[in-house]
Amino acid sequence: MEQAWEQWWDAFVSGFARTVPPSVGTLELALVLAGAAAVCLIPALWRLFGRFVTIVHELGHALAGIATGMRITGITLRMDQGGVTRGVGKGRSVWFGFWGYPAPALAGLGLVWAASAGWGRASLSGAVLVLVVALVLIRNAQGVLILSGTILAAGAMVVLVPPEAQAHVALAGGLGLLLGAARDWWNLVSVHTGRRRELASSDAFILAQRTGVPAVVWLAAFAAMIGGCGAAAWTILA
Repeated sequence: MEQAWEQWWDAFVSGFARTVPPSVGTLELALVLAGAAAVCLIPALWRLFGRFVTIVHELGHALAGIATGMRITGITLRMDQGGVTRGVGKGRSVWFGFWGYPAPALAGLGLVWAASAGWGRASLSGAVLVLVVALVLIRNAQGVLILSGTILAAGAMVVLVPPEAQAHVALAGGLGLLLGAARDWWNLVSVHTGRRRELASSDAFILAQRTGVPAVVWLAAFAAMIGGCGAAAWTILA
């Protein structure tokens, strides 16, 4: 057990070094995009990957709140891919409320950039560190289970995936988050167009209530951020 821990720790620490950027051909990019689409469109896979998207969504709220002086009191994650981040203080509640849906797309863009710039391996080690820190904010048993499972999966990649392949894993994760952000946004649109009984949980609805700006404007703003991240990622890969 001690030897296994030392092996993982060595792989984790060494992962923060910059490596040679990977060569990604057209075929690999097509396969990675197909895989990313699969985890976002196939219901059984989305039930798993969508929970990771929710984690990033809630961390987006948390980081936005911290940046404006809020004290984050806790994050709740549910098995149905729902989540809530709560905070108190004099932070800007609109800023706090906005950054949930764009966060997975921004994280996805960051992973794509990191992979293409030689920091793909470092991004996986960094992701493990962020998730471990986030664990202290979780306030329910389901959330602890979801986040712990995600930490174990990410940690396993750090030690089991060969170093030269970790940038490719980061690229796949980044594209998955970009498409996952779009899938999550579309689900939000469906709340406003067909599942209006769920409106009270919609970030766009909550922002509209706080500001008087129609929810459709906030939906468009989310879409612009997600689309902009997708365009930026495509520019990096082109």
